[in-house]
Amino acid sequence: MEMLRDILNDLKEWKKSSERKPLIVRGARQVGKSYIIRELGKSFQQFIEINFEESPSYKEFFEGDFDIRKLLLNIEVATNKKIIPNETLVFFDEIQNCPNAITALRYFYEKMPNLHIIVAGSLIEFSIENIGIPVGRVSSIYIYPMSFLEFLEALGEHSLSHLLKNHTIHHEIESKFHNKLLDYLKEYLIVGGMPEAVKSWVVSRDVSKVKIIHNDLIETYKQDFSKYAKKNQIKYLEKVFESIPTQLGHKFIFNHIDDSLKTRELRPALELLVKAQVAHMIYNSSGNGVPLGAEAELSFFKIILIDVALTQTLLGLSTKDILLDFDNLFVNKGEIVEAFIGQELLAYSNPHHKHTLYFWQREKQGSRAEVDYLISKNQMIYPVEVKSGPTGHLKSMIQFLKEKKRDGQIGYHFSMQNFASTEKIKSIPLYAVAKIP
Repeated sequence: MEMLRDILNDLKEWKKSSERKPLIVRGARQVGKSYIIRELGKSFQQFIEINFEESPSYKEFFEGDFDIRKLLLNIEVATNKKIIPNETLVFFDEIQNCPNAITALRYFYEKMPNLHIIVAGSLIEFSIENIGIPVGRVSSIYIYPMSFLEFLEALGEHSLSHLLKNHTIHHEIESKFHNKLLDYLKEYLIVGGMPEAVKSWVVSRDVSKVKIIHNDLIETYKQDFSKYAKKNQIKYLEKVFESIPTQLGHKFIFNHIDDSLKTRELRPALELLVKAQVAHMIYNSSGNGVPLGAEAELSFFKIILIDVALTQTLLGLSTKDILLDFDNLFVNKGEIVEAFIGQELLAYSNPHHKHTLYFWQREKQGSRAEVDYLISKNQMIYPVEVKSGPTGHLKSMIQFLKEKKRDGQIGYHFSMQNFASTEKIKSIPLYAVAKIP
């Protein structure tokens, strides 16, 4: 069963580029890095995959000096495959188990620029931090869980996906298609975007099987803690990891995890989870100009986990809460929907650089205001709110637009309503996040 990802188009552009460099595919464990690289490999005459976790003996080839031609000859002999520049894709997987292979990427670029080299690894960020990457000699691309549009494609809803991609936000979509998309959104919120869970849902439509996969993925992430944390940090990692869903949609406060523990013990654990891309920070920004990070308050942040369905599993939420009471989801579990929007914004972001999420909050006595997300596009900043009510209730967004007073600035309002527009606010259905980044 094929589950093609939009990122494959970016990989194909890399393949064709005359300025191509060795490519690092970056992302959390189980988001589909290896799968999509193998899909790219089908477009080459020869594909060679070396997994340093499964076959550690290959690490010997990278010891000593970096004689690239000798190294490639050793790989040819070991794999019994001929490496031909421009015709062969060489894929080093779990490369964090062979740090010398990361260092070698600069020599592949300098000595064999016509050879297609891709590397990936579930914990590669930690190796990069320790040894660095050859600046100017490699490129990176980031991959996240499957987006809602990719979920539709996996379900075989190609026409519905095409309709949504090509629909303009300035007028309503046909009500029967709007309702159908909302139904699929309910499924997505239950299944999430982790490829293994999506594949199970496509094949079986069995929620219980999907939930087993969710629990297995959570255990896998926990088992990884010992691979990148010191022994005395593991307990803090577990506490922070399990606290993130409980603080969803609010300023993250370390004292809420365990008031017997100190922030200096818990903050490094959070930083490790973010580095592993299991969690994503949402920083408070004044939103006065781009880049948004220039005026971000780094000590004031919210956090979402990698996947909305894994979040619900950690919270112990029942799937029937979504299936049977979707209309009241905003009232009872609005933070879940807000996290979904953040996950979608990451999924549709430019994959060639690490994307950071931002929000806006103003704390003034008697005049508190908060906008769920801020996005920048064409040197403009746009507020994003996730609300169930009509645009007239968007007090924080209206306040933001009033304070910033930029010509042509508008806000985006996500809800279960159909597409609609006023002069300053574009109302967009929850399933259509892809229409704005």
